[in-house]
Formats: sequence, structure tokens, C-alpha cells
Amino acid sequence: MRPERSPESSAVQRQWRVPALVPVVKLIGAAALVGLGLLFAEADRMRLVLATAGAVGLAGWAVRDLLVPVRLAVDPAGITVVRGLAGRRRLPWDAVEAITVDRRSRTGLSAEILAIDAGDSLHLLGRYDLGAPPDEVAEALRAAHRETP
Repeated sequence: MRPERSPESSAVQRQWRVPALVPVVKLIGAAALVGLGLLFAEADRMRLVLATAGAVGLAGWAVRDLLVPVRLAVDPAGITVVRGLAGRRRLPWDAVEAITVDRRSRTGLSAEILAIDAGDSLHLLGRYDLGAPPDEVAEALRAAHRETP
């Protein structure tokens, strides 16, 4: 991830965003759900309704990825994380209690989640939220924190 200059200051800022392919795959999945619903609906309209509801949810998730692709940003003053559907929350460095990577394995699959503990809130971000391995992002966040005056 390349550093970007913040418009309001000369400080270097890093951002992590959803990879461009992720919302495309979600939109294709939504179209496939509707197609399968139409294909297997026959006389039972409930299948079509359920497939369409799932497709609308998946498409909404994809639209969020397109409208708010940046999930995490860091600069010398702190961290900005996505909150809710399209909101942002600014966490100054003194509010950040811990930056960890949680690793879980189930049925042969492993997952890594970046956890940013801000005391009153916990922010969890996965690889597809960040577009990078959570280990690398955690190390970059820790390095940015060490560089603050």
C-alpha cells in the first residue's frame, strides 16, 4: 500500500481498502442468486423471494464496498476506522489500547482478523476489508504509533 499525503497537512497517511475485485464478485453472486431463484422457482414463488432477498443483501454489501472502500487509515495523530454502514470513527493514539491479530482455525480453514481495541469499542477487520494480510497492517500500525511524538 503506498502512502498518500493528507490534503490538510503534509503528514504521510496510509490507507487500507477493500480490493476492487471483492464487490465485483459480490455483484456476480447476487446476479447468480436471482438466476438460480428464477431457474428453480417453478410453482413455488417462495424460492424466488428468498433468492431475491439474499441477492439484495449481497448487492447492498457490494454497494457499501464501492461507496466506502477505505476501511482503515493511519496518520501521526491516530487511526480512522469504518463504523457502521458508511460512518467513520477517529481514534487518537491515546485511545488505542491494543492492536492484535486474532488467528482461528476450523475445519482446515484459517482466518486472521485485525483487532483494534479502543477501550469502549473493538474494531475487527479481515483480509478482504484491508486488501492486505492483517499481520502486515498490524505491524504498520504499531510502527506508525512508535513514530508519533
